[in-house]
Amino acid sequence: MGKIIAIANQKGGVGKTTTSINLAASLAVLDYKTLLIDADPQANATSGVGVDPRRIEHSVYDVLIGNAKLADCVMEVDTPNMYLLPSNLNLVGAEIELIEEEKREYLMKEAIGKLRTVFDFVIIDCSPSLGIITLNALTAADSVIVPVQCEHFALEGLGKLLNTINLVKKGLNKQLVIEGILLTMYDTRLRLSNQVVSEIRRHFQGLVFETLVHRNTRLAEAPSFGQSAIMYDIQCKGAVNYLNLAKEVLEKNGLANVKKEEEVAG
Repeated sequence: MGKIIAIANQKGGVGKTTTSINLAASLAVLDYKTLLIDADPQANATSGVGVDPRRIEHSVYDVLIGNAKLADCVMEVDTPNMYLLPSNLNLVGAEIELIEEEKREYLMKEAIGKLRTVFDFVIIDCSPSLGIITLNALTAADSVIVPVQCEHFALEGLGKLLNTINLVKKGLNKQLVIEGILLTMYDTRLRLSNQVVSEIRRHFQGLVFETLVHRNTRLAEAPSFGQSAIMYDIQCKGAVNYLNLAKEVLEKNGLANVKKEEEVAG
């Protein structure tokens, strides 16, 4: 059964989309069939894997409002084993259109539930605002990865998000857990970065991933070429960081050696 992971933080600019794209690509190149869902109207995850949001016929918006079947909206991207459910600006309208819908928070869960038998992982890139679409993503997800930048006010949005996750868990999705807190934009040259890492690890202990995502030029450049860092420059620091994160996720889910064992058995 596939696992659904939402990438979320109510604070913007923390590396949610970068994490969504590169974690999905890393899992894919490690031979796990992975779907990236772009649940942000800005559609940066869509353009970041080389798909023009202005040219797509159907998006996650069409799935949520019932205009199109999920199978007609999922598309392949250049990364082997990786697929995309794209977004575009139409998703802004869904916030208004769905307000009167019954069980509106469960629409994404109902739409993508069957994908568990098709994909090993489903990664959802959430928008920074806590609207109906983000609530849909958290209701559909098994777990949440929370990117936190190693900068001033790093804890500012974290407390709010953890409260939101607890509210979703109580009211909409009792199985929702935190997969981990991911420290991003780490700069070894800055004492502040090390202070933030120490502080967050002290506060949240076992919830924090060992992997640190470093500030990296190639990682930042990759989306402008419509590629993940793994496809753009697999040897760059950012690509290595996200491959390490993917391995941590696999280990947490007891999958680290599954593919190798299957290959040996075959």
